[in-house]
Amino acid sequence: MLNASDIMTTDVITVKKDTSLKDLAKILYKNHINGVPVVDDDGLLLGIICESDLIRKDKKLHIPTVVAIFDAVVYLESPKSIEKEFKRISATTVEDLYSKKAISVDEKTPIDEIATIMTQKKIYTIPVMDGDLLVGIIGKADLIRTLVGV
Repeated sequence: MLNASDIMTTDVITVKKDTSLKDLAKILYKNHINGVPVVDDDGLLLGIICESDLIRKDKKLHIPTVVAIFDAVVYLESPKSIEKEFKRISATTVEDLYSKKAISVDEKTPIDEIATIMTQKKIYTIPVMDGDLLVGIIGKADLIRTLVGV
């Protein structure tokens, strides 16, 4: 049975929190990848940022529904979610958009388990860890290539 270390890419392309979204888009496009790990200055994994995070950024601002009852304005959404929306559309760096809770696997994780994670959680870029050390990455293409035997 194959596991993560058999199919992972060990030459991992990473970005930092201060990487501009423009540079991120170039990295993803140039390397034909869908996401990259976000690391700190010591190379420790902070999270992950994917193409879908960039696409979501370009969605129009969702204006909250407001109801006026007896001259009082009632927001049907919390001010916190409105604040989050403004932050999302004005994002300029990876720090503004990346997912801080990256789901990762270790080198011995079987590929059927990795396929299940990708399918159930709709996550297509998974860091491979050895303790705190980022040792590889598995993208959807790596898994598909393996499953079809290319």
